[in-house]
Amino acid sequence: MLEFSKRTNTLEQTEYAYELQDVEEPHLYRLLYNYTEVPKIPFNHRHVPMHPPDELWISDTTFRDGQQARAPYTVEQTVQLFKFMHELGGPNGLIRQSEFFLYSDRDRRAVDACRELGYEFPEITSWIRARYEDFLLVKEMGIAETGILASCSDYHIFKKLHMTRRQAMDQFLGVVKDALSIGVRPRVHLEDITRADFYGFVLPLTYELNKLMEDSGIPIKIRACDTLGYGISYPGVALPRSVPGIAYGLWHYGRFPSELLEWHGHNDFHKAVVNAGTAWLYGISTVNCTLLGIGERTGNTPLEAMVFEYAALRGTTNGANTRVITDIADYYRRHLGYDVPPNMPLVGDDFNATRAGIHADGMLKDEEIYNIFDTDALLGRPAKVLIGQTSGAAGLVHWIRTHFHLPKDHDISKRDPRLEPILTWIQQEFEGCRQTAIGDEELEAAIARLAPDLHSELLAQTGCADAPAA
Repeated sequence: MLEFSKRTNTLEQTEYAYELQDVEEPHLYRLLYNYTEVPKIPFNHRHVPMHPPDELWISDTTFRDGQQARAPYTVEQTVQLFKFMHELGGPNGLIRQSEFFLYSDRDRRAVDACRELGYEFPEITSWIRARYEDFLLVKEMGIAETGILASCSDYHIFKKLHMTRRQAMDQFLGVVKDALSIGVRPRVHLEDITRADFYGFVLPLTYELNKLMEDSGIPIKIRACDTLGYGISYPGVALPRSVPGIAYGLWHYGRFPSELLEWHGHNDFHKAVVNAGTAWLYGISTVNCTLLGIGERTGNTPLEAMVFEYAALRGTTNGANTRVITDIADYYRRHLGYDVPPNMPLVGDDFNATRAGIHADGMLKDEEIYNIFDTDALLGRPAKVLIGQTSGAAGLVHWIRTHFHLPKDHDISKRDPRLEPILTWIQQEFEGCRQTAIGDEELEAAIARLAPDLHSELLAQTGCADAPAA
């Protein structure tokens, strides 16, 4: 049978329909996932078309999945991070939703406190166990949407749930019906989708969810969960690991609109960001993230990374305030005691810093040579040089310019003789087997001691002439 599709504006065959394959033994894809070897990447050289949705969004799970990897946030900490997310996402709601637990008194107080802020975005949603009484809790809290776990790989169905595929599907559909019966929007989390039988279980389940959505008139979301980070973005890669195949399959064969599809990825193989971007490109509107990528094991897709990925793909930040990312990282360091890796992109102390003298020399001439973009304008983080054994005069001059915030019309030469005793001191430090970069306060103290007239001049340039020497 042929049918004209308004979604693609083409004639399409509609004979294909994927029915549940209720296998007796679990299909574990042992050729790919031989537990004693590195997981294999299979190719079938089938290419699906890119289909970027009209709208791209970010959703957040910092207070759910992210909180499973650290001590629980206090109510006050949750509120502050929620404020940051609202400001970062901007008035157009790039950060669309944030997901919360509801089980403890602290969880519920945090939801109430964030809701009292009166923000439209991010919308507060929840995550619950697949039990009817939990839906009543969602309803009682006045939350419109909740996540529901629906494990879809045979690893989970057979080994964890001890069910058949038919039993699992019936249970998941029954739970969704419970949610619909009390008017709660279900978000079905297809856990471990990158080890699941896509045609034998995932698509048959989506067909049934589609029917429930049509009958009830209540939208049902699907969150495709790459639980162990197995997803692959390469062209022509085969299911079950193909991110393009999963995204396109849910949209095209599963007939779920893009705005009801989410991608939730983990970073076990360093692929979380590229897989999330690929999900966007192949038909999924929302990527689910956490602040700084904090989450179980290797973590989730970093939310701040996807803000920049959005801007790169769309050519606009859509109102997002990217400078808030620096405030978020500082808050984690100072108030949460979180050790942000210094080389972590966008948020690490050293992400836009260089130690090499030859790089510093290039940055003196034009920082664009060695800086990824204007990090001062977009993140409130000027490019900087860390003073080490290879920094040289160029590195010291660049450090002086940035540390003392010298105006552009104030020049200091690499050949200024006042730098010589400072450079000698730096050299001696590393000849003495020093292994760490010289800190800002330590270096300023050395300048004040070894070149006091230079130090006074630098303070005068920044309006701090009366400040005491470091």
